[in-house]
Amino acid sequence: MTKTLPPGQMETKKWPILHEGDVYQFNEETWRFKLFGEIREDVILTFKDVMDLPKVITTVDMHCVTTWSKFDTTFEGIPFREFVKLADLKPHVRYVRIYGYLNGDPLGYSANLPLEALQGDDALFVYRWKDAKNDWQDISPKHGYPLRFIPPAQFYLWKGSKWATGIEFMTENKPGYWEIRGYHMNGNPFKEERFADPASLPSGYGGANEWQDQ
Repeated sequence: MTKTLPPGQMETKKWPILHEGDVYQFNEETWRFKLFGEIREDVILTFKDVMDLPKVITTVDMHCVTTWSKFDTTFEGIPFREFVKLADLKPHVRYVRIYGYLNGDPLGYSANLPLEALQGDDALFVYRWKDAKNDWQDISPKHGYPLRFIPPAQFYLWKGSKWATGIEFMTENKPGYWEIRGYHMNGNPFKEERFADPASLPSGYGGANEWQDQ
């Protein structure tokens, strides 16, 4: 099957490592996953709670804003929709921010996404992977161990939070870590939505000086 590269992308067979901040060192005793925001009551999950959720195996394509694309990586993980089932959403929730560790802060990194786009098997909190050259293995600490969000292929990979720690449910589309710094609110690689139009940036946005992906 012929794959289509988004504009400005180059194919790689490797899985490059780029991240912001320190590599999180997993501690199961202190690790927690939080569901919060526009829901009736916050939900706090332990690592065991998360790993007891239903799982799927899915093969996906990844597109990094730094211009590499990797086709056909297979992941095992928990679908985003399984976490939604645990939250009693208030009316009009349409967006989420997915959080991850950044320099010791469990909510230091975030990325915004539309809720509707995350209901399939291609929106996944992953913990192990394989591809044509690699057998099943845990994702490495540098790739986001113990849990990393992989977004659907219609989003650049910075929307996939490493060292995932929670989901905030929102009625409005609020920017995450890189969006505040001038990245596009949508981040669709096929539309080459890398950076926001400066004229459209809300108050508080900074400049995008370099490309990074989680």
